[in-house]
Amino acid sequence: MSPTDPQPDAARKRILFLFSDTGGGHRSATEAMIEALEDGYPGRFETHMVDFFREYYPRPLKYAPEIYPPMSRVPSAWAFSWRVSDGKGRTRAVNNLAYPYLRKAAQRLVRENPADLIVSVHPLVNTTLARAMRKAPRPFITVVTDLVSTHAFWFDRRADLVVVPTDQAREKAVEYGVAEGNLRVIGLPVAAGFSHPLPDRAGWRAEQGWGNDRPVVLLLSGGDGMGPVRRVAKAINEARLPVSLAVICGRNAELLADLQEVDWRIPVHLYGFTSRMPEFMAAADIAVTKAGPGTISEAFIAGLPIVLYARLAGQEDGNVSYVVEQGAGVWAPRPREVVDALRSWVEDPDRLAAAAAASRHAARPDAARQIAGLIADQVGVA
Repeated sequence: MSPTDPQPDAARKRILFLFSDTGGGHRSATEAMIEALEDGYPGRFETHMVDFFREYYPRPLKYAPEIYPPMSRVPSAWAFSWRVSDGKGRTRAVNNLAYPYLRKAAQRLVRENPADLIVSVHPLVNTTLARAMRKAPRPFITVVTDLVSTHAFWFDRRADLVVVPTDQAREKAVEYGVAEGNLRVIGLPVAAGFSHPLPDRAGWRAEQGWGNDRPVVLLLSGGDGMGPVRRVAKAINEARLPVSLAVICGRNAELLADLQEVDWRIPVHLYGFTSRMPEFMAAADIAVTKAGPGTISEAFIAGLPIVLYARLAGQEDGNVSYVVEQGAGVWAPRPREVVDALRSWVEDPDRLAAAAAASRHAARPDAARQIAGLIADQVGVA
């Protein structure tokens, strides 16, 4: 049997991925790593994803995926909870208080999901998991899916490896006690499709009705259609910029219905939730989005200049400064500032090209593949 032949089930290494649908980034990063494992090591791994909140944790934490969207829409509450719990001492205190309540659930999670290696992509499971495995330890990797502003919950020194996306995140990990030798700066794992240019970009745009006579602005709102997308889209329309506008409304049917009623004065194309984001980004010229780490990483790979119109206070503050410092985008928290940023690029193609080049320079398109290699090394798969 050659190394590329499918392995018998007993010979496959079992990898358990712990995530939660509190935001879309944890799932998409996990799926990118699984894709990379399957592409790089076909038939060598058996992978399993567990949403630890929904499937194992007690009430009310099991409802965290449902609680997250409305909570994140209240910036002051989100920022307060994020900042008040950050820091080594405060995080330790929260974990010590929570563990008696979570201990049985965490031990059951480990017991019911035998694995050769566990990969966490969520900050709120790491210390609980490490404690639950004290009597039966197994290899454990943390893959940090926040780009720059990384909370202390991410970092438990008992992890065999901690993978971070940026040097800024590495500095925070060291500050919170992770040994330099256990850290790897690799990037955020992103699906391979974002690295693939469209074979016929002009034809794809024509098929979508976008045309090829003006820049296409891709207005994004995350999988749940969050943020002031309605106001941003209407401001771009009222400014009558010489662009085509493609708006991805995600699962927000109300947002989609509202935008369908607008008297559009520029070419506009409205979409609900889509799994074709790699093609959308490859075909667009500019991304307008909230400062989510996954979307920023995807836009970098696609070489899109980025206008950031919103952020999660605390958690995504560093993402904004990172994009701006890279020269890959601008911070425009008011709709009129979004319009001004777009106008400056549309009227000066050289500035637009420079921002696109900076975006491509910041990209880490091989992150998922490199992390797959780390996983393979940890469990002895060549």
